[in-house]
Amino acid sequence: MNHVGPQQRLSTRLAFLAAGLAMSAWAPLVPFAKTRLALGEAELGLLLLCLGAGSLVAMPVTGILTSRYGCRLVVLISGAFTCLFVPGLAYAPTPLLLGATLFLVGASIGTLDVAMNVQAVIVERESGGSLMSGFHGLFSVGGFIGAGLMALMLWAGMTPTASAAVVAALVALSLILCAPHLLREPDAAERDGPLFVVPHGAVIFIGALCFLSFLAEGAILDWSALLLTVEQGLDASRGGLGYAAFAIAMTIGRLTGDRVVRALGGKRVLLLGGLCGAAGFFLSVLASSAPLALVGFVLIGLGASNVVPILFTAAGNQTSMPASLAIAAVTTLGYAGILAGPAMIGFVAHVSSLNLAFGGLGCFMLLIAASARLGAARKA
Repeated sequence: MNHVGPQQRLSTRLAFLAAGLAMSAWAPLVPFAKTRLALGEAELGLLLLCLGAGSLVAMPVTGILTSRYGCRLVVLISGAFTCLFVPGLAYAPTPLLLGATLFLVGASIGTLDVAMNVQAVIVERESGGSLMSGFHGLFSVGGFIGAGLMALMLWAGMTPTASAAVVAALVALSLILCAPHLLREPDAAERDGPLFVVPHGAVIFIGALCFLSFLAEGAILDWSALLLTVEQGLDASRGGLGYAAFAIAMTIGRLTGDRVVRALGGKRVLLLGGLCGAAGFFLSVLASSAPLALVGFVLIGLGASNVVPILFTAAGNQTSMPASLAIAAVTTLGYAGILAGPAMIGFVAHVSSLNLAFGGLGCFMLLIAASARLGAARKA
């Protein structure tokens, strides 16, 4: 029997922080890897898929592992492998080995992601209040710390390998601190339940909404700079301001999201978040100036910030399949959205325009808003 108290809540936050740190290590290393291995854009694009592919392969299996062995063991083992593999991203000597390392890092972080979200669902449920947004906010904080620290170390002249090793050490420290109070025992009903259940009913619906939300987030990461520079005429050196505005707004939204959800309820927050995100996308497209488009990205970040946490809570509380398997299915669908988003936006932009593609993302956010009553349901 797992006891849930303040220490378990803190441990969950540290696990999310560790995952955010680990995820942040790769992006600053991309230019170094491209130069070191003399990669072309096409080769680099294929290698980047390896990270997501590793996550997609590992995530469905993780639900089974947590239902049998508990969150603690899965979080710690996947975290240990993450710490082991992350420095390898900085010195893999061939494209093939870099692709293999990216796949392993993706699998490790994907496993950690599902296991910590299963822990988060249990801790939130037993605590009797909204906590999921804050947990996801710590993931964003970890990303900021990791990316900023990597940039600072590389700017100061540290080697990419040493910089990645420092981030891996911080991940390890976070996991060591959270280890004593992670949930050791799997839920009794899930431990004795089926090893696999085909996702159905509410889980598919929640997963589809997660797919749309993650798709929008992935598109902002990869295409916001082009929208600002090509469509709004912003200087290329400032193209990253769009994603920065989005990421900061999302972090603030998540760190304050638990209070908002407790005050308004998940359904209203999902409705308002979808509408706010849609307004942001439409504003970024219709804006007459770059500063106004940046306001749009802030609205997208605020609107999307609590969508995924609310959907994860709903996935953990539905009754059509075990929570650990549902979380694995929903997370997998969400990551599929991250992978599919940039390619879909690129296709639409190629046959039409980037503005039309971003307008379509606004329509997806309207779909999330329209589905708020069902998407945030506590039981299904």
